[in-house]
Amino acid sequence: MAGLGAKTAAEAGAFKIVSVPEAHKQIIDQYVREGTYIGQSEEESPWVPFGDNAAIRHLAFDVRNNVYANVLWIKSAGVIGTHKHRGMVWAIGLEGTFRYLEYDWVCGPGDFITEFPGHAHTLVTDEPDGMKAFFWMQGANEFYDDEGNHVETLDVWWFINHYESYCKEQGIPINRQLYL
Repeated sequence: MAGLGAKTAAEAGAFKIVSVPEAHKQIIDQYVREGTYIGQSEEESPWVPFGDNAAIRHLAFDVRNNVYANVLWIKSAGVIGTHKHRGMVWAIGLEGTFRYLEYDWVCGPGDFITEFPGHAHTLVTDEPDGMKAFFWMQGANEFYDDEGNHVETLDVWWFINHYESYCKEQGIPINRQLYL
């Protein structure tokens, strides 16, 4: 298929914005938001503590669909307690490795995982230097104690509160680019 895929700068001739015809341009321009950009700076999204050995860098909150995206950082060998997702989860390993006690695979940098709603699992890293992974989650995330008792439900509202409370405590401005 000619024209698809990447081209070198020489093949493309010049980098340029192409005007694409659109039957509903005025409506699209009126209602569609531009995409967002969150850079690496902690001023744009700080690492918010998540227990004693972990932190979360929030990247997106979608209240219409109960969707949230973040990077989870477990700082040294450790565990994120047993939890059950009530929606889909997609993740990509960034640094170190992690696994779930209930499964027989290990996720490393560049690996992609899909988690389906319903099964409980326990995230662990055996890495002395910890791990980081990007997560895109939909729906509620229920946490349980060592006896299987429900402890707390995390959803988009919990994650927004987690982010905003920390920012207010630290005097960090709320980044509206995180809200879809």
